[in-house]
Amino acid sequence: MTLNLIMLAGGLLAILTGAKLFTNGVEWLGKRLNLSEGAVGSILAAVGTALPETMVPLIAILFAPTRNAHEVGIGAILGAPFMLSTLAFGVVGVSKVVYCRGEECIDVKRSILLRDLKFFLVFYSLAVMAAFIPLHALKVLVALLLVAGYGYYVKKTLGDGDTLAEMDLPPLFLWKRDSQAPVPAILAQVFLGLGLIAGGADYFVSALDALATGAMVPALVLSLLITPVATELPEKFNSVIWVKGGKDTLAVGNITGAMVFQSTVIPAIGILFTPWLLTFWAALSAGLALLSSFLIYLFVMRQKRLKTSVMIYPVAIYGLFLLMVITML
Repeated sequence: MTLNLIMLAGGLLAILTGAKLFTNGVEWLGKRLNLSEGAVGSILAAVGTALPETMVPLIAILFAPTRNAHEVGIGAILGAPFMLSTLAFGVVGVSKVVYCRGEECIDVKRSILLRDLKFFLVFYSLAVMAAFIPLHALKVLVALLLVAGYGYYVKKTLGDGDTLAEMDLPPLFLWKRDSQAPVPAILAQVFLGLGLIAGGADYFVSALDALATGAMVPALVLSLLITPVATELPEKFNSVIWVKGGKDTLAVGNITGAMVFQSTVIPAIGILFTPWLLTFWAALSAGLALLSSFLIYLFVMRQKRLKTSVMIYPVAIYGLFLLMVITML
């Protein structure tokens, strides 16, 4: 027990350090490549931090082709968007309240947020509906559509938002000189940050898995709740750092961009290499993820802004799901 707690703390420290290095490095990369806020937050940061934990369902599906492994893999695929659309939004809301007291709204670029949510709602709905298509050939078409949809999303995102070229950034941690940081140093810091995040998350998940096993937590609960929280939520410390620095568009884009990636490319792999049949809990988590995202979308459309108080609804939805799991399993 003590060793597992030490591993949890060590993993969390590595994740925090990696997040600090990564956010600073990816900002400089966006500046040097003259990219927009949308591209940096919703693509570079979102996909970069989402890649390590996507290995969990992919390994379960591709290298352990058993029924139980497929169920765990599908649960992890659907658990990630659920966690992102509920708890991760709550993290941003709480961070805004803590670091920016007196500010009731999250200063996110409205067009970027609405665009990401629309893509997520459309393509994640397609991914879920694919489970009810009887013919595998038609499921394959849905998978190809999801991948093509993400390509279209990337194209739309690259030019959205203000450019980072003129933004005044703190010095690169690996290049403290007055001159602009060279691209090799930026890339080295970005990959170092990702390595610390991935390594820390691996220790974190291993320790949490050991604790859950000792407490005899069911495998499905582990794949739907504990694994996504352990792998996704710590990596969203990037968003906390950006909120603290007053970069709300990057903070929210880091989450919504990951939601789009996790609702297109990753489900497409699941559709192609598994029967893609959803259990009750997997389907419920997917439905609640869509409900949470739809509520945020409606609030932003009606109020023309994103209030911090609105973020209580996604957290409440996650709490409802957790209560149902605890009482019914």
